[in-house]
Amino acid sequence: MSKPCRTSLRTGFPGKKLWPDNSDMSTSITDYRQAIDHLPEGTTLVVHDVSWEDYERLLEELADRPAVRVTYDQGRLEIMSPRPEHEKYKCFIERIIIALADRLDLNVEPVGSATWRKKQEAKGAEADTSYYIANADRIIGKRDIDLSIDPPPDMVVEIDATNESLSKFGIYSTLRVPEIWRYDVRHNQVHMYELRGNKYAEIPVSRCFPILTPKALADFVEQSKTKGQKAAMAAFRSWLEKRHKRGRVR
Repeated sequence: MSKPCRTSLRTGFPGKKLWPDNSDMSTSITDYRQAIDHLPEGTTLVVHDVSWEDYERLLEELADRPAVRVTYDQGRLEIMSPRPEHEKYKCFIERIIIALADRLDLNVEPVGSATWRKKQEAKGAEADTSYYIANADRIIGKRDIDLSIDPPPDMVVEIDATNESLSKFGIYSTLRVPEIWRYDVRHNQVHMYELRGNKYAEIPVSRCFPILTPKALADFVEQSKTKGQKAAMAAFRSWLEKRHKRGRVR
């Protein structure tokens, strides 16, 4: 018999929960899937005492639900169903990164919301989007990336409607991800972090793209909300061209 799991459901609003943290349930993969299929947008299902084997089986079960984000940390499972705006901001930042790579002539390999995991550490996470930059050549042509032998992504991007991605930093540290971008939707702020030792420290400019500051990225995301992504991208390319020619960051 499987071990009973403690399950809770967090909404996208602080302090509101639909299930109590201490409810005990005998949970199977079918139960997880049924709960996920009915998970409202902007909510997070939290399950405790989940085995690594069940985590991996659940990832296989959710292959047809790429928008759902699954995080595993030593038995604690989080399943998040993002809001539509979540995907909109992610797509815009992806366009920004592509434009940066093209203009700066950088070899960038996007790997989307791939699952990054290490069984020996019992940790796994899915960023909103991930990139190989310094290590791009090492993973080109690889269909499957194994972090026991391959490098981690050089950068991951997280879109936060609340502060849910902060709980994933410990996982990314274990996986040795060098840089994180975090967009705070509520406050329209971008935070960039680099891995120093075993913890992340906030930085004033991207290490992967030293021409870009958090404030500049946040300004263009805000423009995409008010003027649309096409106009915001045109403004970004113009800004990028000027900064690149001057060889400096503002």
